[in-house]
Amino acid sequence: MTAPARHNLPRPGTGFVGRERDLSDLLRLLGSSRSVTLCGSDGLGKTRLALRVAEQSTVSFPDGVWIADLTDAGTALEVHARVANAVGVVEEPGQPMSTTVVEALRSRRLLLILDACEHVADVVTEVGEVLLTECPSVTVLLTSRVPIRLSGGTVWRVPPMALPVATRNAPPPDPAGAEAVRLFLDRARARDPRFTVSPPELESVAVLCDLTGGVPLGIEVLGASAPGPGPDALAEDLRAHLASPDVRPGPGQAVARSEVLPLVLDFVYANLTEQQRLLLCRLSVFRGWDLELAEQVCADEELPETEILDLLTSLLNRSLITVTGEFEGRVRYRLPEAVRGFARGRLVARGEAERFQERLFTRMLRLVEDLGRRLESSQAMPWTERDSGRQRVIAECSTLRSLLRWAHEHGAAEPGLRLCVGLAAHWVSYQCYSEGAHWMDLLLGLEDAAKAPSRARALVGRAQLARVRRDHDRALALGEEGLRLCREAGDDAFVRTCLNLLALVEVRTRAGDRAAVRVEEALRMCRDAGDLWGEAIALGTRAALVAQQGDYPSADHHYNAALTLLRGIDHRWGVGVILIGQAGAAEANVDLMTADRCYREALDTQRLIGAAAEEARCLSGIGRVAHAQGHTEQAYDYLSEGLGLSHATGQRAEAARTLTALARVAFARNQRESACRLAGAAMEVRGRLGLTTHPAPWPFADQERVRRRRRQLVGWWEQGRVLDLAEAVREAERLSEEGRRPPRRPSSARRGGTRAKRAGVPAAPSPESTSPQQRLTRRELEIARLVSTGKSNPEIARALYITPSTAARHVANINRKMGFNSRTQITSWIERHGSPG
Repeated sequence: MTAPARHNLPRPGTGFVGRERDLSDLLRLLGSSRSVTLCGSDGLGKTRLALRVAEQSTVSFPDGVWIADLTDAGTALEVHARVANAVGVVEEPGQPMSTTVVEALRSRRLLLILDACEHVADVVTEVGEVLLTECPSVTVLLTSRVPIRLSGGTVWRVPPMALPVATRNAPPPDPAGAEAVRLFLDRARARDPRFTVSPPELESVAVLCDLTGGVPLGIEVLGASAPGPGPDALAEDLRAHLASPDVRPGPGQAVARSEVLPLVLDFVYANLTEQQRLLLCRLSVFRGWDLELAEQVCADEELPETEILDLLTSLLNRSLITVTGEFEGRVRYRLPEAVRGFARGRLVARGEAERFQERLFTRMLRLVEDLGRRLESSQAMPWTERDSGRQRVIAECSTLRSLLRWAHEHGAAEPGLRLCVGLAAHWVSYQCYSEGAHWMDLLLGLEDAAKAPSRARALVGRAQLARVRRDHDRALALGEEGLRLCREAGDDAFVRTCLNLLALVEVRTRAGDRAAVRVEEALRMCRDAGDLWGEAIALGTRAALVAQQGDYPSADHHYNAALTLLRGIDHRWGVGVILIGQAGAAEANVDLMTADRCYREALDTQRLIGAAAEEARCLSGIGRVAHAQGHTEQAYDYLSEGLGLSHATGQRAEAARTLTALARVAFARNQRESACRLAGAAMEVRGRLGLTTHPAPWPFADQERVRRRRRQLVGWWEQGRVLDLAEAVREAERLSEEGRRPPRRPSSARRGGTRAKRAGVPAAPSPESTSPQQRLTRRELEIARLVSTGKSNPEIARALYITPSTAARHVANINRKMGFNSRTQITSWIERHGSPG
């Protein structure tokens, strides 16, 4: 109950007002229904209401509450990609994204908010039905303009905000108590804290709220406009606007409540200055922006760059734009969808839509091409500077997706392919393989793509995505074609890239002779061009090739040469990739010291760059090496943490490998039944993934010669095959907890120690006589040191890049191992023996 809530909910830019009854009803409804759709027209506050419900539901969902914004999503792949990104699932190479998401969520108890579903209602229905069927503890909350009914779910029609209502035979109601009036006054005071209203003006506020039809967005923008003219004048002007012939649908006909919001926005728009109107229209090309981007795209002779900041502030004060957070110290903004649609219409009417869309495209193209240059630059620069481009692309992801869709819909093959080439490094480094392949395939399929100058580079980028997805045949075919075209065009930079790519694929497919030829040509070209990044990749590939051939000393030499180059330019991502390769080769060669060192350094690097799947691989690698070195408790510690992270991120193949490693540790500790069950579960997972499998009771087939006992091993192994992955992970966690406990002493040693002393059996050492270094694993030492400095479990989790539950488990292990029952005792012990750090 005291752990921090797990969520990715955005911080609201304004306070939440009203909706108390709706909140109460929705919270009860979520307790009885696994699917709720908040349905209603634009501006009713569906997203804000969903976020508020989610904020108040965190205690009911131990695995978190997560929102996926589906604005502009068009396919099932895009929906799954955004869900995966929201819940922290990483695409698993060679596996469908949909399957990875479902398997990762199968055992989780969480709330998933799918926002803005109306334009993909059929796709969301299909995805939602699968999630509800296959993931029995997942609850789905949707927002949509149209009703979306999932099996057993409820459609909740979001009502307008409550207005002052007169009751029969009762005094007139106090307008100040109505939630619509409260919202109006809150937004007015947000703009001007000195804003007050007299009782007659309060009646005008009630009239204004009624004229908006109780639509929250309309109330907000009118409230933010009130401090200037005052409620009376504002109400009179709005009445006149709504009564004008241009607005009424026909003589004597009133405007329907559902159609009032665009008219209110038109009224507010008409009262803006010309420059405010210009900026609002031009901002509609963005999905999100900061001040610098707005200045670069929106400014021209009519709208000087120096005016943008003040104009942005004025539109923000009028509730026409909202703040969504910060990136690198810069405030990020976006338009509410209803305002964006309205402003887009005005931009089209001005004849400027295509012009500013192209200006935005040009600016984003420069941004992503700069990302590619930084990531593959041989120039020495701090990693933070190199990585800032990756982080910026994440911040602009929604806008970039909208530009890719625009390029495809307009048949703009060349700019679209250039954008894809620039984004290829992002898609690879952030493991967005399927989404990148989707956009590249769409744009390569355009009629003009065959003549596009960027086609050769795009083929190389598409081949890179095929390689990391382990579609080796396609990677080779696309790579060969891209290499031919790049050679013909004299594009040496991409020739080098393509040679490295093809060599990596051929190492993977064990085509050693062809790989060796590619590597040597790539090395020669990179050295001639001074391309240190390309040279390091080629050296890493050469190292993997000679390790595959059994020449581990040469492999280690080449890995170290690659690391020297990458460290010289401070390329942390490249260092992490090479270190994992070097660690794997050293582990295969039973060079345990080198393997341990490389895995640990790679772990630090992966945590720094936020690569959770690679972090899990490093944790498991450290655990396997610890077992080989005879450090059983440390092996359990790292393997269980790696397994939990692999499972959480949806990496089933790595989870199966770690389950097998844990089984080996358990078997060596004579925990045979659990070991065989884990091994059987791991093999079942591998079979489902289409990977190589072995018969029962692998890997313990040679461990038992007695036929009866061997049959017992097989029986336990087959029991494990019926476990799903989540059950196997839970069993592995229980086994790890038991494995960390020291072996039980004989009963004679527990009876006061007299018989033990008589027999010469030493008594268990007390905490006073043993140091932390003697009794704790390396990770437990880290935890104990942080406990002794007074850090809480969440603070320990942040310091070590682990979850609070993992930190709590480690503290419990230390207490159990040492016979303690409080953090104070751990602190006293650490201080008595000196810091273990």
